[in-house]
Amino acid sequence: MKRRLILRIAALLLLLFGVVSLSNKNARAGSQDSASNEIKIDNFSFAPTTLTVVAGTTVTWTNRDDVPHTVVSDDKLFKSKVLDTDEKFSYTFTTPGTYPYFCSVHPKMTAKIVVQ
Repeated sequence: MKRRLILRIAALLLLLFGVVSLSNKNARAGSQDSASNEIKIDNFSFAPTTLTVVAGTTVTWTNRDDVPHTVVSDDKLFKSKVLDTDEKFSYTFTTPGTYPYFCSVHPKMTAKIVVQ
């Protein structure tokens, strides 16, 4: 009888541990949403080249390149200072639309933000 009770308790603990572990995994996955709003500048390119977000989202660009870059929208709605290595620039998109942008130091570097 005691052995059966111990086995049931052990099974419940294993089940509880599995549920807690799955819950923590899902919480971590949800926290990665902000990472999906990041654009890396590296090797003379923006990655991703097209990012789709919902209105109200803040997008952050990080210069991972060894040379300076800027982030400038075609319509001059947003414009960063010259970003050295590891510097960041953020902008919050409040209105739906498509926002092409480029690096004013290297104009062939282009990308766009699509706001839904």
